[in-house]
Amino acid sequence: MNLKDYALFLLVMSGVTYLLRAVPFILLKGKIKSRFWRSFLSYVPYTVLAAMTVPAIFYSTNSMLSGACALVAAVVASLLGRGLVGVAVVACLTVLGVDGMMLLL
Repeated sequence: MNLKDYALFLLVMSGVTYLLRAVPFILLKGKIKSRFWRSFLSYVPYTVLAAMTVPAIFYSTNSMLSGACALVAAVVASLLGRGLVGVAVVACLTVLGVDGMMLLL
């Protein structure tokens, strides 16, 4: 790739990134009054985080089975009121346990 192409790609990427951040501020100058849109936009960070985290849970372990077991254990621990560290510890121990049992079998 030559310098001209690199500069063009960099310019287009920076322009797109700037527009994605600037256009909502330009179009939405006032407070959003619609109750539906406010509640919809309040869940966007959680959905983006889940979309990035859940696939990583399955593919970061030795097998998808241990990842699935860890996800279930983490959800149960969080529903039981455990904190963030407690949920992470439960998920890690579940992966270790399931992978250990799979090695023995």
